[in-house]
Order: sequence, then C-alpha cells, then structure tokens
Amino acid sequence: MGKRVEVEGNLTVVYYTANVLREPFFTNCRKQLLKAIDGLPLISVSQKPMMQFGQNICIGDIGKSYLNIYRQMLIGTKEAKTPFVAFAEDDTLYPYEHFHSFLPETNEFGYNLSRWSIYTWLKSPVYSIKFRKVNTCLIAPRDLFIEAIEERFAKYPDDSKVDLGCWGEPGRYEKELGVTRRKSTQFMSEVPVISFSHPDAIGYGIQGKHKATGPIKAYDVPVWGKASDVLERFYNREEN
Repeated sequence: MGKRVEVEGNLTVVYYTANVLREPFFTNCRKQLLKAIDGLPLISVSQKPMMQFGQNICIGDIGKSYLNIYRQMLIGTKEAKTPFVAFAEDDTLYPYEHFHSFLPETNEFGYNLSRWSIYTWLKSPVYSIKFRKVNTCLIAPRDLFIEAIEERFAKYPDDSKVDLGCWGEPGRYEKELGVTRRKSTQFMSEVPVISFSHPDAIGYGIQGKHKATGPIKAYDVPVWGKASDVLERFYNREEN
C-alpha cells in the first residue's frame, strides 16, 4: 500500500499543459504549484515555450487531446532522473502534502483520492468529491510508467483506432486495452488537491455544463477555505 517516506532525491514533478488556459488562472495555478513542490525537481512539458518554469520541454503546438496528454506525460517522465514522478495538471491547485508525504511501491501506481472539484459555471460555488483515481493526482514509479505507456502506444500506433473510453489512467484500464495488467494503490493527503472544471478543460467539449458534481459537497474545506473565495482568488484575479 505504499509508505510515508522522504521524497527529496526520489521524486520529480512532471507538469504538462497545452497552453490554452485563460489568465490569470493559468499563472496562478503555476505559482501555487511552485509553493507546493518546495524545491523538488520540476519538468514542464508544454506546447508553447515556458522557459522560467522548471526544466522546460516545448514540443510545439500538437493540439489538445487525451492521447497528447499521455504523450506529454511520457516525454517528461523519460527526462526525469529520480525513481518516482508526480504529475501536475495546469488547472489544479496542489498542497505541499500531496508531494511530500507518500510514495507507492515500485510495482504500483499511487493515486491521491483527496481531491475536491470546483465547477466554475455554478452560480453558487461549491466543492464536490468523487473519490476517483485520476492522472491529476498520480504518483508513479518512473520506469513502471514508461513501460506501461510505451506498451500502449506500441499496441495502438494509429490514434484513430484507439477507443478513448478505455484509454485511461494506468493501473485501471489495462484489461480493456489488452495490455499488461498493473497494480494501483491509493492514499489521501491531509490537505486536499483542488481541481477546477471549466470551459477550457478537455472534457468540457463532451459534457459541457451537464457534467455532474460528486455526491459529497461542501462550501468550505480546511486550509483552502470557501469554494467561492478560492474561485475568486485563483480563477478571477491575479494571485501575488
């Protein structure tokens, strides 16, 4: 089930973005990420240059897609020099605790289930939680992730032949894809991760404002505060 360990020297943060988010939201999330990682190695894989954000790998404008997300994750992971990587998405607020309290075993993918979402289009902002294993909160053994994702792309070299409904988080969808099954585990950080559902998100084009909130809701969570304040602070105005 993994264990609490010292992450310094063992973990690299891999950030990936299609560089399409609105400002000041885009910048505010990056500022919070730098606070949260607190000096851990950072590799950013972007579609536009981001030279002041860790070790930047600009791959050019390949477009926003589910498969390109995994391509960017894989590129960053291959560049990492540590045995573990933690992935960071461009529309998510991470706390220090997410990166500094847990590493999975070397044969399993670790997912932080402590993740609240804010839907930016709701008239009365509220947090909701679904307890799902998602890439947003994935911490993975470097070699295991490379092995798993390269196997997928080798099996499905033609993007048009991929069933995107099955192309999901490693450790979850191997049976459906017909690739090697790999284990996953879960943990919950004391301070939660905060994700935003918004019109620039990749899933918005499919579900739009019909996307359902989680069954458990809250107007206020510890450390972060009220959902309305977090939305205003990070999404609508520039953070210092």
